[in-house]
Amino acid sequence: MDPARLAEIASRWRKETKTMTRLRKTALGLTALLGALMIHPAVADTIKVGVIGPFSGPFGLYGKNFKAGIEAWQDVNGKSVKGHDVEFIYRDLEGIDPAKAKTLAQELIVKDKVQYLAGAYFTPDAMAIATVVDQGKTPFVVMNAATSAITEKSPLVVRTSFTLWQNTVPAAKIALERGLKKMVIAVSDYGPGLDAEAAFRKTFEAGGGSIADAIRMPVKTTDFGPIMQRVKDTGADGVFAFLPSGPPTLGFVKAFIDNGLKESGKKLITTGDLTLEADLPALGDAGLGIISTYHYANSHDSAENKAFLAALKKTGLPENETVMTSVAAYDGARLIYRMIEATDGKQDPQKAVDAVKGYAWTSPRGPVSIDPKTRHIRQTIYERVVDKKDGVYFNKEGKAFPDQPDWGLAPSQ
Repeated sequence: MDPARLAEIASRWRKETKTMTRLRKTALGLTALLGALMIHPAVADTIKVGVIGPFSGPFGLYGKNFKAGIEAWQDVNGKSVKGHDVEFIYRDLEGIDPAKAKTLAQELIVKDKVQYLAGAYFTPDAMAIATVVDQGKTPFVVMNAATSAITEKSPLVVRTSFTLWQNTVPAAKIALERGLKKMVIAVSDYGPGLDAEAAFRKTFEAGGGSIADAIRMPVKTTDFGPIMQRVKDTGADGVFAFLPSGPPTLGFVKAFIDNGLKESGKKLITTGDLTLEADLPALGDAGLGIISTYHYANSHDSAENKAFLAALKKTGLPENETVMTSVAAYDGARLIYRMIEATDGKQDPQKAVDAVKGYAWTSPRGPVSIDPKTRHIRQTIYERVVDKKDGVYFNKEGKAFPDQPDWGLAPSQ
């Protein structure tokens, strides 16, 4: 063959060999990149948060406040964190239904690919949700359910609401300070009610008081007349009561008034669940003077609360429908944003929770922090008395009990 032709063929072969080598290297590089992405998934552009709560039915007001509190937070702070959009997905759970609560949580994790769960109005529902968060590697921010043991169900559970121990220990102290010697305890017969009973009894008896009777009422009780008769029969100075916020609480307080206990001088001391601002107009002047201990009142006088209420108003939530679940949701959204920031949007549940342990800020309710041991919110509990000004009923804050822990988990603190 002609030497020139041989040289041309050799040159072409060398060029094609170099091209094939580059293509092989490119293919190998793409394979390595895909492998790396499978091991270290790319950060999602949208972080999804599943919120489970009562958005309809008799307790719908409290779910409505969950949503309004979250929307108020996003209105003030934006809908993204470090370039990651944050989307809240809402699922309705009308009442106590642990099986449905668990199913909703699983669907949110598996189908909707949420990285965080939040909400939970009732304790049995929160307990059910907490059973799936470890497997789903999904931090869970409790925005209402108030039994102490919930945060013990998983290291990925954090609470921004309150516990019955936290609110009830100050109630017992106030009863003693007001000279009450003998009290009846009346509580709903489920987890939070049992916590409230234990907290009041332990604190009141330790201070020298005595318990004349302890009444446990089925959660669905609507006729409180027989209970008021039992209170009368004891000759006690008053009654400490807890029921979950909702229609039954108004019925209980009205029964206390209508059966003559208030008029006869008996004292009613409650957690704030029984004297929510939304219910005060229905009680009218008969409700004046009722004492409660709670972590939040719409009337709390601070710049932070004024700004919070203004943001809530922009969501369309009427002021007379604003209740405590709104502030728990507002602060819960704050924690979720902090967890997203700490993990840069990656699914690293333990790092996310660790980022909020010990975290302190000024909430619309006052100074708060997340206890690094219990992952429960520490906060000021206020003595409140139902009052009236310019025709408007409200809870007037009085004595403050600062930096209260969850006494149910930390009784020695």
